[in-house]
Formats: sequence, structure tokens, C-alpha cells
Amino acid sequence: MTPPTFKRLDVRKLIARGIAPFPEIRKRVDALQPGEGLAIVAPFLPSPLIERLRGEKFESRVEPQPDGSWVTYFWRETEAA
Repeated sequence: MTPPTFKRLDVRKLIARGIAPFPEIRKRVDALQPGEGLAIVAPFLPSPLIERLRGEKFESRVEPQPDGSWVTYFWRETEAA
């Protein structure tokens, strides 16, 4: 199985401006094609988002960053043909 190609979305500036990032995240998640994933950079661990997308059959992996931010990777496992 080929690992997914991740598109990156940094939501830190949206959050800093008081803008809820979920609509933009939803748009990006809905646009994912097979073999693609989304890497979200946030100033905190997005636990509610992880749970919500897990309910939609997304896998996730989190990586704390040295600057205190978090990168969370979301993808769907693809069926082998």
C-alpha cells in the first residue's frame, strides 16, 4: 500500500484572528481524493477534531512540534485492489 500524500493546512493564523477553523478543515477534508491525506498544524492538540474524523473512518497520527504546535495527519486507509 502506498502511503498517502498529505496536503498541509496551518490553522494557527485563523485561530489567532478568532476565526473557527472547522469550515476550512471540512472543505479540505471533503476535497480529498483517494491516496490523499490532510496534515493540520494547530497551536494545540485538536482532540475533538480527531474524534469527529475518526467517526468518519479517518486514521490519524499526531506529532508535537518543538515550538509547541501540533501537526495532526488524517487519512483514510484504502482498500487493496
